[in-house]
Amino acid sequence: MEITGKIIVALPEMSGTSKAGNAWKKREYVLETQETYPRKVHFDFFGERADQYPLSVGDTIKLSFDIESREYNGRWFTSIRGWKADKVDATTVGMPTPTDVPFAPPTMTEAPIDLGGGDQNDDLPF
Repeated sequence: MEITGKIIVALPEMSGTSKAGNAWKKREYVLETQETYPRKVHFDFFGERADQYPLSVGDTIKLSFDIESREYNGRWFTSIRGWKADKVDATTVGMPTPTDVPFAPPTMTEAPIDLGGGDQNDDLPF
């Protein structure tokens, strides 16, 4: 999935060691969409992607992500895990694309064409 918006919060990096003894790190951000009714979306980059995509407050990005849910002690938790972030030009965000613009048929400016000398009293079979 993808979403575009502006980074409004960059939380401190978290790191640690798993039970298996492997080091891990995670960076979390909050993105705000630039729509009529903006939405705030909390997401993170985990592992090597935390260093691969360093983001700053004010960056406008297109985020590619996966949604993941897991159960812990009878409760469910959902996270948005980013896997790619492309910086975009902030001036083009929210601009309509050609497919967003509704199609308007051309207007008729000429008089209707008479297609033939039909009689007004034609007895048509239908």
